[in-house]
Amino acid sequence: MEKPENSICVIFGGTGDLTRRKLMPALFRVFRQGLLSPDFALVGISLDEYNRRSYKELIKKSIIKFSDSEKIDKKILGKFIDKIYYFSLNVKNSEKFSEMEQFLCGIDDSINGNKNYLYYLAVKPALYVPIIKNLGKVGLSNEKKNEGWKRIIIEKPFGSDLASAQSLNQLLQKYFDENQIYRIDHYLGKETVQNILAFRFANGIFEPLWNRNYIDHIEITGSEKNGVGIRGGYYDQAGALRDMVQNHLLQILATIAMEPPNSFEARQVRNEKVKIFQALCPIDIKNIEKRVIRGQYISSFIDGEKVFSYRDEDKVEPQSRTETYVALKTFIDNWRWSGVPFYIRTGKRLPARVNEVVINFKKTPHYLFKRIHPKDVGANKLILRIQPDEGIVIKFGMKQPGEGFNIKTVSMDFHYSDLGSEHLPEAYERLLLDAFIGDPTLFARADAVEACWEFITPIIREWERNPEIGLYGYPAGTWGPQEADNLFENQEQKWRQSCESITNNGNFCEL
Repeated sequence: MEKPENSICVIFGGTGDLTRRKLMPALFRVFRQGLLSPDFALVGISLDEYNRRSYKELIKKSIIKFSDSEKIDKKILGKFIDKIYYFSLNVKNSEKFSEMEQFLCGIDDSINGNKNYLYYLAVKPALYVPIIKNLGKVGLSNEKKNEGWKRIIIEKPFGSDLASAQSLNQLLQKYFDENQIYRIDHYLGKETVQNILAFRFANGIFEPLWNRNYIDHIEITGSEKNGVGIRGGYYDQAGALRDMVQNHLLQILATIAMEPPNSFEARQVRNEKVKIFQALCPIDIKNIEKRVIRGQYISSFIDGEKVFSYRDEDKVEPQSRTETYVALKTFIDNWRWSGVPFYIRTGKRLPARVNEVVINFKKTPHYLFKRIHPKDVGANKLILRIQPDEGIVIKFGMKQPGEGFNIKTVSMDFHYSDLGSEHLPEAYERLLLDAFIGDPTLFARADAVEACWEFITPIIREWERNPEIGLYGYPAGTWGPQEADNLFENQEQKWRQSCESITNNGNFCEL
């Protein structure tokens, strides 16, 4: 793999939860594998009163704590910690940005970095504007002649609707070129999401079937067992549609549905994804409840313990109408997918933490064994599991041993864990390394973000405008409101239900 040039990673929100739990442990794992440049530096930026020594100690403890059961070589960890610096900054104070520039120049001289700067905005979205403006004002966004690159990573949410997303993009593009902007969606960094592309385009046996002629419908699920936890204040302003569908799940849909790019190059791959977003059929607002179902979890007992309702969670409005569950049906208006329904669902307090895609193939045109074995075993399924127990399952019918032709559905499973010693990088590892290298393939582009919001915003506006639209309660620990089953065109069809338990033989169990 290409190794990055010497550079400085500047993390705004350097003492925050994201930095301590995800970013620093991920950077350490990348460093431990020898994938970073020999001379690089990390600068934490925050309002908190730390000096370099106390900040290094904070990060050291965080890496040890959030690296799970990994064995950490203290010598390697020490070398990584020595790369870390700290600068206290009020991001709304433009004068302090000039001081920060001098601070970075001093570090850059010591590592011969040629002023290659990667900025990571691990802060609340409300702070994006002052940070971007002040970086621009002091010239820290400019790629000057005879100097290195400048890149900026933006965490989701990329706005809260189409207008705010356009406003954010305009601000970013005022100070940065689009090729300097990396909008990060950690779902795209998951190895199994990337492997969907490899599965489709590296295997000649599947791509001929990947169209309306052979596929009946596709399900995309992103379910969580937990409630909103400490995120109640944020979540009550966002909801499941903004938090999961607009970014994560639509990105997965595009990965599943995109046309083969001319080459596996960032611009080509992202062009094909944008075409999918732009081809999404708008939801008919007049019949919104036939296309979109929203729900909110209510109090229930799970494993004998009482679980709070969403409205009883901390920092949630007592009469909140924010959806914790959403299911929708959409279509892609192009030649390949015309008439094929795509069903998307996501929710909190569901029975399992599952992220998967189910490709439901059409049934055989004539069931040959109906006289001998009247039960139709159903259609073939291809299941792409993103988490947990990452892997691929193909379901098909086989004859049971013995007399007659009794057909049984069986599974052919592949588990990423079967690769044994192969390191399965976490999402932030891959994405951070790509940003250092300058590969934007797995990052969202401005036109893609805006196209997704263009699809989602009318739904949000109709919910706000019309309080009579149903918000269905579902007991915590169930698979959401029953009304979601009504989205299917064929009443024999239903959502695939999975649990996250792994059986003794390593198979992913189904309910």
